[in-house]
Amino acid sequence: MNRYTLLLVPDQEEGGYTVTVPALPGCITEGDSLEEAMANAKDAIRLYLEDLIANGEPAPLEGEPPRLEAVEVAV
Repeated sequence: MNRYTLLLVPDQEEGGYTVTVPALPGCITEGDSLEEAMANAKDAIRLYLEDLIANGEPAPLEGEPPRLEAVEVAV
């Protein structure tokens, strides 16, 4: 079992979430609810890893999880 960090971004206009997996470039999905987005992310990660393995590439492991920080900027 590998563990991957998900970045879930709420869609302010349409609802739901867009999900990316920072350790797996290009692995992106979405869902209408948090639960659906996370379930879709698990499927997307599984398919992403299966594709890598089928092509003889190793499954990347996530090192230290990414940090999410906020800064204030004057405009």
